[in-house]
Amino acid sequence: MILLLQYTLIFASVLLLVALGGCFSEHSGVINIGLEGIMVMGALGGALMMKFLPAGTPAFVMILLVILAAVAIGMLFSLLLGVAAIRFSADQTLVGTALNLLGPAAAVVLVRAINMAENADNVSSTVVYGQAKKAFLVYIGKFEFNWFMLIALLALAASYVVLYKTKFGLRLMACGEHPQAADSVGINVYRMRYAGVLISGALGGLGGLVYITAGVSEWKFENGVAGFGFLALAVMIFGQWKPVNIGLAALLFALFRALSNVYTGIGLLDALNLPSTVYNMFPYIISLVVLVFVSKKSRAPKAEGIPYDKGQR
Repeated sequence: MILLLQYTLIFASVLLLVALGGCFSEHSGVINIGLEGIMVMGALGGALMMKFLPAGTPAFVMILLVILAAVAIGMLFSLLLGVAAIRFSADQTLVGTALNLLGPAAAVVLVRAINMAENADNVSSTVVYGQAKKAFLVYIGKFEFNWFMLIALLALAASYVVLYKTKFGLRLMACGEHPQAADSVGINVYRMRYAGVLISGALGGLGGLVYITAGVSEWKFENGVAGFGFLALAVMIFGQWKPVNIGLAALLFALFRALSNVYTGIGLLDALNLPSTVYNMFPYIISLVVLVFVSKKSRAPKAEGIPYDKGQR
């Protein structure tokens, strides 16, 4: 049960961070379908930082630099969506889909180039970061506590405060509900939408880093992030674009995902003798079932996905 709790919390941290990123973007009025690609690029930034930092780097410095690398790359990659959707009024769904295709492909190319520069025979897309990963772990008895669990909880609290208790958050949500009205009172809609997309990129990139360090000491970037970006979108919709509800939804989805890692240790589930692939499918099946019942009652920001036209009223 300790292992089930451990995996549930770390997967919930991934889903929570990425879903909160999508929440900020959509509250600003920009649909971010590209969270999957952003996660991969953020994971790449963090993994390369862990790979190249010297072995004797203090744990705090290691954690800080790795997080900054993942956040920075995630934000930079999300700018592609921001420029295309906000500056050029491109279709946000198509741009997001393009990011999902570009992210894993670019990561594989970059990692292979780095590996071949070190060893011409190494054409793998794998980054090894075993020693550096230990800086993020603290053992409490048999429980493996990951600092990302605390970071995700702090991000949840900060998101609630920012969205509902600050001028910035209220202005951001106004731009996703009625951008013309927001503009009429002096709010720069374009600037707020860029802010929403960049926050989305930061949290999405960080979520990608958490995912690849969840239980392994190396990552093969050909594998991407196994659809967690899309699963985070389902968490966001199930949570009705509200941080607290998103946190609860993340725990639910993470529980089903964690079962695929620990079901052999649960007597009742092991006795069923089901293949592991069935358990891997659980969170995605649950997302389909949930969306069938929730989508009709979902209350998305009214202006999400609609390019802002300053002359429209």
